Amino acid sequence: MFSFLIKRLLQSFMVLLSVAFIAFALFKFVGDPINNMVGQDTTLVEREALAERLGLNDPFPIQFFNFIKGAAVGDFGLSYRHKVPVSQLIAERAPATLELSIISALLSVFIGIPMGVYTAIRRKGFLSRSFMTVSLVGISLPTFLIGILFIFLFGVILRWLPTFGRGEVVQIGFWSTGLLTWSGIKSLILPAVTLALFQMTLIMRLVRTEMLEVLTTDYIKFARARGLKENAVNFGHALKNTLIPVITIIGLQLGLVMAFAIITETVFQWPGMGMLFIQAIEEVDVPVMAAYLMMISVVFVAINLAVDILYAFVDPRLTIDGGSKHG
Repeated sequence: MFSFLIKRLLQSFMVLLSVAFIAFALFKFVGDPINNMVGQDTTLVEREALAERLGLNDPFPIQFFNFIKGAAVGDFGLSYRHKVPVSQLIAERAPATLELSIISALLSVFIGIPMGVYTAIRRKGFLSRSFMTVSLVGISLPTFLIGILFIFLFGVILRWLPTFGRGEVVQIGFWSTGLLTWSGIKSLILPAVTLALFQMTLIMRLVRTEMLEVLTTDYIKFARARGLKENAVNFGHALKNTLIPVITIIGLQLGLVMAFAIITETVFQWPGMGMLFIQAIEEVDVPVMAAYLMMISVVFVAINLAVDILYAFVDPRLTIDGGSKHG
């Protein structure tokens, strides 16, 4: 177990280093940030002095080394546009994105898995067919279109829910949350459902497919022949063995929730890191762009590591190294 963790941590470090290098290299070609930081009356000497102060005249290896050295301690430098530390900008926007992503992920998992199990067990029922029809819509339509349709229906026509912003928030130390106010909760509903819909339908269809396959295996037939109750067979045997491939997909989808949050935050004007990243692209704010991609990479790496460890707990036949306990 210890050797596995060390091996995976080294692999994760190499992945993060590679992502940092690729992102930092690509962002050097998106434009000149100096043009967005100065006015038309700025002289060439002043432009050169600003570039020197920001370290933009240093060779690429030195710039990259300074970026990695700062990122290791959470220092991503100064935002070219906002003139404040990037870590401060991320700290201000992170609560909104994390709150939206966590609620969306919980909706996806705790609604998608039961729906998948139900449609597998009662696959010929009217409700199951309705779930499958809705899932086709959720998995086919792009996220931004779903968001626009929700805005039109619930915000413009019915006027039930707000269509932009985060509502009233409460500051608890460094963390700001809208879950403690009614306007914050109402503002969260549309973007959270929009972000969760694709992931939820994907998880539901995956669980249904795996569940149907497991229900036809010999050990399930044997369990029923022993006289076990249907719930014990479905949930104690079938569902447990269904979760192994499902965990992998769920882990990856939870990472994608934060990535897809960029689109959702743009549609609903949600003041999170996704909106910050879009603004950074428009303003060629390289430190902000690089810091955001590094954070997303850390999330994906951490989720993949957690998924690998969960395998051993879900199926005792598997070891951490990927083989069986008996070799």
